[in-house]
Amino acid sequence: MSFSHADPVARAHELLSSAEDAPSLQHLAEEVGLSASHLQRRFRARYGMSPAEFSASRRLGRLKSALREGASVTDAVYAAGFGSGSRVYENSDRLLGMTPADYRRGGQGATLRYTTLTTPLGELLVAATERGVCAILLGQEEAGLLAELAEEFPAARHERVDAGRDEWLARVIAEVHAGLGWGERSEAPLPPFDLRATAFQWRVWQALTRIPAGETRSYSEIADAIGAPRAARAVARACATNRLAVLVPCHRVVREDGSLGGYRWGLARKRRLLARETEVAPRAS
Repeated sequence: MSFSHADPVARAHELLSSAEDAPSLQHLAEEVGLSASHLQRRFRARYGMSPAEFSASRRLGRLKSALREGASVTDAVYAAGFGSGSRVYENSDRLLGMTPADYRRGGQGATLRYTTLTTPLGELLVAATERGVCAILLGQEEAGLLAELAEEFPAARHERVDAGRDEWLARVIAEVHAGLGWGERSEAPLPPFDLRATAFQWRVWQALTRIPAGETRSYSEIADAIGAPRAARAVARACATNRLAVLVPCHRVVREDGSLGGYRWGLARKRRLLARETEVAPRAS
């Protein structure tokens, strides 16, 4: 007997991964031989989300893939397992950041305002939609950063603006600078953010913002902090999908042995960020 079949929680994960129509929690629990409450608790502890949240994440992924491949909105909605097209439209801002039709067209008609500047860490790009800041990226050159920005919505219009002419962008840049000891921290509130993410990703990113500058946490410590002690690998994946460099400090998460582990924008930048924060932390406290 394979491990997945011997382990009821892994078996539940396997069933949800292969199911076109997600079973109810009660039915799933009966299939794997656990009570519904026990399965809910153990599944969340291992994978960082409930069975329902896992199913919803997979359903959204199928919807986005079908829309990108050119399926009609109606076909994509029902193929993804949404029982009602109206539910998708009612929640389209939260799920996609736009209507399904606009997403299918690659964001055509949407405008991403952005600015870039040179920092000691390389080029920094900050971008915002009409709903809020959607990306803070680090890289070697502007062209690469714009390509990264365009990956999600290839048909969206990109409008470069002077940071000083855009309150949201200027405020975020000031916050990044202050966090690294390059400027004074503003008392003004941060702008809204426009991030499409799962409930688990949000929990991880929020936990990262609670790590003090100059300190680090391991992936398993973050998993413990969000109540999912067996989800260290899922925490690492959530860190890798973070689109708000520095502001959501995924660079403060390291391996169990203290080694750096991965970093979306390169280990050299991660090392410099941590060194800089250690240097300025006493002055910031």
